[in-house]
Amino acid sequence: MTEGDIHTVPREGRWANEREGDAGDISTHDTKEEAVEAGRDVARKGKVEHLIHRQDGTIGERNSYGGDPASSPG
Repeated sequence: MTEGDIHTVPREGRWANEREGDAGDISTHDTKEEAVEAGRDVARKGKVEHLIHRQDGTIGERNSYGGDPASSPG
């Protein structure tokens, strides 16, 4: 079973990493940069996507770390 994708999101003045489909945060951080680095590590280990949100909650960046179909470009 594939683990859910990782989202780095703003939360109450900090930044958090959460997994799709799970309640609660994987980790919380004082800066976005720290959260992105930690979220990337979790996504790479799980071979899932890492979605990095902007301060307004919209998705600003999306990275895939495995699990793409062979026919995907790039």
